[in-house]
Amino acid sequence: MTDGRPAFVLHEHFRPQHHFDLRLEENGVLRSWAVPRGLPPDAGTNRLAVAVPDHALGHLGYEDETKKIADTGWWEEHDRTAKRILFTLHGRAGAVRYALIRTAHDWLLHRTRDQPDGEAG
Repeated sequence: MTDGRPAFVLHEHFRPQHHFDLRLEENGVLRSWAVPRGLPPDAGTNRLAVAVPDHALGHLGYEDETKKIADTGWWEEHDRTAKRILFTLHGRAGAVRYALIRTAHDWLLHRTRDQPDGEAG
């Protein structure tokens, strides 16, 4: 945790194929999603997010020759239902608000149009 707040890490993987892993600290583990096509660059953009097994908290600082930390910090949840988690990542370069939206088989990672401090994404 970061100052008592739940931590997050965004890992950039280079193998087997380039992708990112979003990991959110929750209940003593890192809930994890693989994002195969990178993060949404613009507000309103969606990316497939495939839920993968939880990881140990030790992965918050883990890097190796195929994986590096792209961003890290803390996150806050704004709303959660069975089909959606609305949250803000407070990372090295500032805050960005996302929604994880459950589909029939996977999740979508959506960068919201409404960003913290009125900043457009």
